[in-house]
Amino acid sequence: MAQTEEFGEELADFVRRVAELKASRTGPSGDLGTMLDAALFELDHVAERLWPGLERTAVSTSATAASDHAEQQLLRAVFQRFPLPVALVDGETVVRRMNVAATELTGVRGGYATGRPLSGFLTPSDRIAFRSQAAAVARGEGDRSLTVRLQLRPERPLRATLTALRPGTEPRTVLLVVLQPPVPRDAHRDGSGRGRNRAPDLGEATRHAELLELSDRMTATLLTAPAGDPAEVLRRAAGVLHGRFADWVVADEGSAAFRRRTVLGPPGELLADVRAQDPADCPLVLDTARCAAPRLQVRPEPEDGFGVDGSGAPVLVRAQVTSLLCVPLAPHADGPVDGVLSLFRTGARLAFSMAEARAVDVMARHVALAMRRPG
Repeated sequence: MAQTEEFGEELADFVRRVAELKASRTGPSGDLGTMLDAALFELDHVAERLWPGLERTAVSTSATAASDHAEQQLLRAVFQRFPLPVALVDGETVVRRMNVAATELTGVRGGYATGRPLSGFLTPSDRIAFRSQAAAVARGEGDRSLTVRLQLRPERPLRATLTALRPGTEPRTVLLVVLQPPVPRDAHRDGSGRGRNRAPDLGEATRHAELLELSDRMTATLLTAPAGDPAEVLRRAAGVLHGRFADWVVADEGSAAFRRRTVLGPPGELLADVRAQDPADCPLVLDTARCAAPRLQVRPEPEDGFGVDGSGAPVLVRAQVTSLLCVPLAPHADGPVDGVLSLFRTGARLAFSMAEARAVDVMARHVALAMRRPG
């Protein structure tokens, strides 16, 4: 740094002396020899001092830039491999970057989350508080911490800690958000700090058994479905999921242009409207197919995410949907999508859990494989 400043001062002195030589051209012609000697002296100074100094500065700057780039690469790697879920957001909670642990926790791919508000992945009751605390941290009012819940796991609270950062490459203050599960207050611990064995949860065991039974029914259905008839495979799979598991099941087939194959729900005018609906008018269907990732929402937003009925009212409002699950029909995680399954729960039923979403995602992959089975 000292060499760079010294070189800058010498260059500024040289520019001033050149300006003085230019101004002296109006002097007597007898002084031209003296001015020529001074100009040659300045040229020698450029060749012997300034030019080597410029080369040293260029090499030093290049080495510094390479070092900074390597350090940035290292910091990015540390950020991505950090074991805790962390995200970089701006004052409006818009995601700039998420690490691997955060994408696994939220169930949202990093590329999809970038540019979207992190508050949008929270339950509606937590969004306002999260945005308010983020704005306070961005204004420089100190770090904040609050309890939030994700839409994918509303039954599991998280502790969100926000702190302000000012990276050198960022024009504005960004916020580092760390998401951690809180320690259960009723956790029994022994002297070593490890949790003791808990009594089995009968409700959890019952739900697990129901999922196993559902998976078994789906497997038997797919094995007996006719090969080479994707529409019939979808119809039978929808019949397995409808009733005890979901109040509504909507099956759309296709990749670029979708066709509505099956709609199962309470009888009435709304059922006919949903059957006549164009899947292209359902943002949730298109978004699920584009991202090739399941979507789980509790108290779905926006209300017109599944389009409108014949009267122009949002389908989710008319059906009184309290939770929904949209899963892509893709035989492989990174392969093409052959359709989308949309499941609704209405009224006072329990919302879809993360375990149920995972089970349906696995079944959807098996459905896609059965749809591709040649006749």
